[in-house]
Amino acid sequence: MRFMVIVKSNDEVEAGAQPSAEDLQEMGKFNEELVKAGVMLAGEGLVNSADGARIQYNGTAEARVIDGPFAETKELVAGFWILQAKDKAEVVEWMKRAPFREGEIEIRRVAEMEDFDHATPEIVEHEQKLRKQAEGN
Repeated sequence: MRFMVIVKSNDEVEAGAQPSAEDLQEMGKFNEELVKAGVMLAGEGLVNSADGARIQYNGTAEARVIDGPFAETKELVAGFWILQAKDKAEVVEWMKRAPFREGEIEIRRVAEMEDFDHATPEIVEHEQKLRKQAEGN
């Protein structure tokens, strides 16, 4: 199973604060443990929402683009991991060891095609082909 670990942002990150060299070293060591254990598939930090954009869809053909920052939003994402584990409990145990001193993360299982009731064999095959193409790039 794949899981997304969502690192929540805070006011400091949104103000453009950078992690210290010590923080980066600690995170690098933790990420190395995840990689060596075969758990980490991806992981990245994100710049603050000032450089972001949102697109709102309202049922019409025209989408509305809103440029950041998103000050009115209570929860923003500062980074993420994609982890592969046998279950959520394993991810929880790994993330309890993450070198955070404050803040919050969220753990969500990544939906697989088998989770969708209306995924026909043709849809599943098409999705598998797309994944293989994406992995090759």
